[in-house]
Amino acid sequence: MNISDDWEIPEKQPFKDFGNLRHWIEDPDCRDQCSVIYESGDRTAIMWNDTKEPVVIEERARWTETYVRWSPKGTYLTTFHQRGIALWGGEKFKQIQRFSHQGVQLIDFSPCERYMVSFSPLMDTKDDPQAIIIWDVLTGQKKRGFHCESSAHWPIFKWSHDGKFFARMTQDTLSIYEAPSMGLLDKKSLKTCGIKEFSWSPGDNVIAFWVPEDKDIPARVSLMQFPTRQEMRVRNLFNVVECKLHWQKNGDYLCVKVDRTLKGIQGLVTNFEIFRMREKQVPVDVVETKEGIIAFAWEPNGSKFAVLHGDVPRVSVSFYHVKNNGKIDLIKVFDKQQGNSIFWSPQGQFLVVAGLRSMNGALAFFDTSDCTLMNVAEHYMASDIEWDPTGRYVVTSVSWWSHKVDNAYWMWTFQGRLLQKNTKDRFCQLLWRPRPATLLSQDQLKQIKKDYKKYSKIFEQKDRLSQSKASKELVDKRRRMMEEFHKYREMTTQTYAEQKPQRLELRGGVDTDELDSNVDDWEEETFEFFVTEEIIPVGDQE
Repeated sequence: MNISDDWEIPEKQPFKDFGNLRHWIEDPDCRDQCSVIYESGDRTAIMWNDTKEPVVIEERARWTETYVRWSPKGTYLTTFHQRGIALWGGEKFKQIQRFSHQGVQLIDFSPCERYMVSFSPLMDTKDDPQAIIIWDVLTGQKKRGFHCESSAHWPIFKWSHDGKFFARMTQDTLSIYEAPSMGLLDKKSLKTCGIKEFSWSPGDNVIAFWVPEDKDIPARVSLMQFPTRQEMRVRNLFNVVECKLHWQKNGDYLCVKVDRTLKGIQGLVTNFEIFRMREKQVPVDVVETKEGIIAFAWEPNGSKFAVLHGDVPRVSVSFYHVKNNGKIDLIKVFDKQQGNSIFWSPQGQFLVVAGLRSMNGALAFFDTSDCTLMNVAEHYMASDIEWDPTGRYVVTSVSWWSHKVDNAYWMWTFQGRLLQKNTKDRFCQLLWRPRPATLLSQDQLKQIKKDYKKYSKIFEQKDRLSQSKASKELVDKRRRMMEEFHKYREMTTQTYAEQKPQRLELRGGVDTDELDSNVDDWEEETFEFFVTEEIIPVGDQE
């Protein structure tokens, strides 16, 4: 009613130059950055990773009130505050954007970094939904608000791989929204009675979800393509207790871990239903095991997967390979291992099997190209493990949030060789800064790997130069220290000479400097002076 009939030209906003938001990728030494929170959260530092010791780029007190988080491509650093969220970036980590959301606790980004979702339990109202807000990262504008309702898992909204769609599961309903309108796709939700879990493919606009059994109707796993809503594959399952969906990083495979009950067998039997997403009609292979499953993880850029199974504390690690001939081969089994978690290198091939927290930080480093155990180590009471984006280094840490003593982070090579032990007062969190996807094609990457020997000579030469440079830096540092010492000594000698008349006056004209060589001719006398006396009655000592 109050909108003017005359159109007014919007005021032009001044351009804000935040610098090169991806400057860290241009580092000549190909180092990576990481964020470190310590002093129980009071201090946050951004560091270059270096083989000798980390190099601090930026360090600030009370930069965040809880924790920090990097955006998916590493462009922004997110800090949490009582009034909302702040995004930082550029070479000097200037504030780029801020979002006002009182009491914000959790956030999530779309994979394209265009949108951010924030959650606050304090802001929800019936008329104006404020518990969950979707923001436009570039403009800072609120796109839409949602009620939280009853969802115990975060993120509540899950994004498609390209950020064009996001979905939410409520009772018997799967709602798919599209960006940038933030409205329901085709203005209708997908009604699915009893839906339990869903997950987007990391490589395609495909949703996988499962529905439990209902009387005589078997449980089923469905693959549905969007925006067409076409069902690509449906898999019926019987005697199902629980299902878990595990996508391979590129979306080439989907593993559905199915826990089932069988007549005459006590306990659960686990099936791994492997969907081959790139083949016609999406064929499914099955791997069955009667042992308890502790952990499962796909190789990020490959067709292998690792399984931890057995009884704690002695468990087994099995490696499987999904082959193109329609078979899944068991490559190798390592018995009597200590572990409850699997951490693959982001580039694949290498992995760490770790026994975190209650298992006292046992570590085992594997190479799956020939299935060898490279090293066994331990970081006592380790609570977290983080691979760097390139897969060259892995960090194990004891967080103050989990354990109040021995707070530190250790850096290892991918082969399990310990490089550094970094102790920080009340260390809390270390997060590597993600890298955006490579611009090279698969053929170019294969050619680089093929020509690796040609490049390795250049790298070895650079390594020798860096070592000699480090030695030169150490020699230069010691030389500077010696020069500073000589300058200091000359200055103090000169001061000593200038103070000689004062010493003669204080010592009654006796030049003690000249008599230092005849110390034996001097006699030492001790004088005691009564200063004061204090008497304290015994009864007043209490």
